[in-house]
Amino acid sequence: MLHNAVLAAEAASEHANEPVAPIVLGLIAFGSLVAALLVTFAFRNVGNRH
Repeated sequence: MLHNAVLAAEAASEHANEPVAPIVLGLIAFGSLVAALLVTFAFRNVGNRH
């Protein structure tokens, strides 16, 4: 019984140590990829100018 309590406490502490929620990490990754897309889109026609 004590062993189960220790395992439950360890499992709970593993998730409590995350600095940010996973959804926030996903939103940051999505935002950075959209920013990279916009930079790429901004320079799409540079090769045809010269």
